[in-house]
Amino acid sequence: MTATNGAPDPSRDTHFGFRTVGIERKQAMVDEVFDKVAPRYDLMNDLMSGGLHRVWKDILATTVNPPRSDRSFSVLDAAGGTGDVAFRIVEAGSAGTRVTVCDISEEMLAVGRERAAQRGLASRVSFMAGNAESLPFPDRNFDACTIAFGIRNVPRIDIALAEFHRVLRPGSRFLCLEFSSVDVPGLDAVYDFYSFNVIPALGQAVAGNADAYRYLVESIRRFPKPKAFAETITAAGFRRVSFRLLTGGVVALHSGWRL
Repeated sequence: MTATNGAPDPSRDTHFGFRTVGIERKQAMVDEVFDKVAPRYDLMNDLMSGGLHRVWKDILATTVNPPRSDRSFSVLDAAGGTGDVAFRIVEAGSAGTRVTVCDISEEMLAVGRERAAQRGLASRVSFMAGNAESLPFPDRNFDACTIAFGIRNVPRIDIALAEFHRVLRPGSRFLCLEFSSVDVPGLDAVYDFYSFNVIPALGQAVAGNADAYRYLVESIRRFPKPKAFAETITAAGFRRVSFRLLTGGVVALHSGWRL
């Protein structure tokens, strides 16, 4: 996109890791990354986090707090293609808990559907292709909305947050689990070295794609600090917005209510 004088229009630019790209191009680039790494995505999560991503996702599912009764409880898990969070939520709830996974990557969704069938959860977890910036669901359709490690990959985060607000019923909760900024002196340097040197090497060795994991690390560094992101969530219409830092600030769990 260019301005009227022929120069690039900065209002239509965004970041793909540390690179500046046109906002229309970012989505295609993100899609390509996740399509390539889908078969090894969950294994790489274990290796990169030392298994801690399982603890973080357990905390997320517990915070959703699906009912233990059989009453209907419908959850949207955005950008959750492989089903990791969705499976935890339905297993934490009762028979009335259902999760719809919406992801833009068909490759990730294919992995998720296979895993759901293997776990016997295909009747309680459904998978649908869709863009977080234009969700294929009616207004006030869900009792909760989650997104884990996906919001930073959305080109227009403010639009996606407005969509999450739109599809939630009044009194429902939005929860976002995302990598954040380490706030422990000394650990931040170790974390940076590990992120920029070890993770891309693991990506090459395990998934055959160092560049994809270099992007993921860079995207984490560019993501807003927790307080700034909380303000963005509030601007989207959510109320009682708060956040909780996990593992020394490696991850933040943001919460907001649709009132």
